[in-house]
Amino acid sequence: MTRLADWLLALHGVGVYLLVGLLVFAEDALFIGFLLPGETAAILGGVAASRGHVALLPMIAVVVGAAILGDSAGYEVGRHLGPRLLSTRPLRRREQRIDAARDLLARRGGTAVFLGRFVAFLRAVMPALAGAAHMPYRTFLAFNAAGGLVSGIGTVVLGYLAGNSYSTIEKTFGRATALIILAIAVVAVITWWIRRHTAQRHSASAPPEPGGRAHDTD
Repeated sequence: MTRLADWLLALHGVGVYLLVGLLVFAEDALFIGFLLPGETAAILGGVAASRGHVALLPMIAVVVGAAILGDSAGYEVGRHLGPRLLSTRPLRRREQRIDAARDLLARRGGTAVFLGRFVAFLRAVMPALAGAAHMPYRTFLAFNAAGGLVSGIGTVVLGYLAGNSYSTIEKTFGRATALIILAIAVVAVITWWIRRHTAQRHSASAPPEPGGRAHDTD
């Protein structure tokens, strides 16, 4: 990740847009997003914007567009190749998590597609699972676009604000203080993310309430 950050933040202009867009797209389109740092790339795109390497609004547009297109490609992959992909060795190792994601999709429908944008593993597999489950594409696209818009804007703006904050603290108090504050902030964000991720996993793996009926795919 450090090498990616150094490489991406050394680029300017079109190179930043292309690299960030490619990583965000591939995270969902290839059904192996848990191996690709798409969200990290979006945050770094925001940091690059704070440094003046790219413009903020076009970077947001690139990330949102790549997220929506990547999810749509992942949906098509799942619709045509879902069962075969699920039988591959890398995904068999994650069988329990995939089963939990499929259960969440069955119970929540389009809402699961939207929520999946905010959890790394679900972001990687939910589009393909929706395609494999033959969710109507219009339904998928509506929730996919909503999730891509919210998460895309959020991650880029987060990176932009983080970059500006670091620069301001560094100028005022020096680099050592800035690094300490940045480390504290990173630890806080990681702790929050782990708690949210754990809660999502528990929610996804919880069985339906007795007497309740599973939701359809909207």
